[in-house]
Amino acid sequence: MNHLASPELAHRDAPSGTAGRLSPPNTAQRPQLSAAEAAAFVAAAYFAEGGLHAAPDGPWRPAAIADSRADFVVGPGGSHASVQAAVNAAIRSGRVERQYIHILPGVYRGAVYIPAFAPPLSLVGCGCHGSDVRIELCLDSRMTVAEYIQRVNPAAEFQPGDPAWHMYQACAGRPDDKSIDTPSAAVFWSQASDLQLKNFSIVNSQLDTVDGSTHQAVALRSDGDRCQLEGLRLISRQDTFFCNAGEAPRAANAMGAYARDRDARVLATECYIEGDTDYVFGSASAVFQRCEFHSVSSRRRAPTIVFAPDTHPGKRFGFLALDCRFTADAWLQQDGRSFLGRSWDQGAGNTGYLPGKTANGQLVIRDSFIDAACGADSPWDHAATTRRPHRGNADPARDLDDPGFNRLWEFNNYGPGAVAR
Repeated sequence: MNHLASPELAHRDAPSGTAGRLSPPNTAQRPQLSAAEAAAFVAAAYFAEGGLHAAPDGPWRPAAIADSRADFVVGPGGSHASVQAAVNAAIRSGRVERQYIHILPGVYRGAVYIPAFAPPLSLVGCGCHGSDVRIELCLDSRMTVAEYIQRVNPAAEFQPGDPAWHMYQACAGRPDDKSIDTPSAAVFWSQASDLQLKNFSIVNSQLDTVDGSTHQAVALRSDGDRCQLEGLRLISRQDTFFCNAGEAPRAANAMGAYARDRDARVLATECYIEGDTDYVFGSASAVFQRCEFHSVSSRRRAPTIVFAPDTHPGKRFGFLALDCRFTADAWLQQDGRSFLGRSWDQGAGNTGYLPGKTANGQLVIRDSFIDAACGADSPWDHAATTRRPHRGNADPARDLDDPGFNRLWEFNNYGPGAVAR
């Protein structure tokens, strides 16, 4: 199988080596790491530890995802008609070793929930490209609980006693007069550790059916540690990938979304991620290698924002984009209409972040292509939630974790959006 997430990723225009690249100036609007500083921001550092802060797990050294074995097969003629049914069967088998679920080409409409106690699972799309297998559903953070129930559970796909019933109930059991909120608006939600997803698409099909205001619509929400994505396509508009460290839903954290006592590690390789607003966000320590981030203006004619890291205070490593591509549609190419990212300043009630007192929002983009849609003179937007203005630190003697500044950095990037015009 060809496991490229999208044909777009087969056409990379990265020059070999660094010859001929302009060296961007280190400015407060666009801080650049020195070579010595950049040496600390590699995958091994982001994966050095995870799990509970009080008793962290040791280094994670992910290998390529295997795809030759199938314990369950989803699709016509397979063992199960839906992805959720195959997940349930894998959990109910009682086996603790890794289990493999192969998904035949086709469109699978419905939510997929994987609880924290699931064994290691590998879900593999069996098409030639990531677009051949598509898991999709239309969910909007602003929909009512009744609308959520009708979308997610119209034919009792989730029932009492099912492995993920408590996850469904955490969303369906919200007060009737409340919207479901962002954490419940995920098409694919996993709280399990050691999850592997390969060679398929997860699409929140709300897309352009709503106006350009705030409509969070998550494709993938990952809460567990050591989550590995390979050749995946994640498509939505606002909040496409909730790249998170979470916990099982409980009274004090009903959605399980904003745990303050743990870290989760994520590796995404050769993935295609599409959106318009904060479309990669959350508190995980995540490394994106050879991925494409594609910004679109089809829902709203406004500047787009790729990353919104919500790194736990006191943690040095949030998101790392390495050898990636940042692209955008034709309208966004005009006059630099796309931001690389912004911090997500969640308050002390959720993550413990205190403006000016604790560091937050850590991100490094390095060795990556940035097209002309990037606002090259000022590629970082004000912080989400607080609207705190971006403040970069260009002092050669700086502390990279100084809470008085943003932790949004670049190193050795290239392309028309990488250097101020």
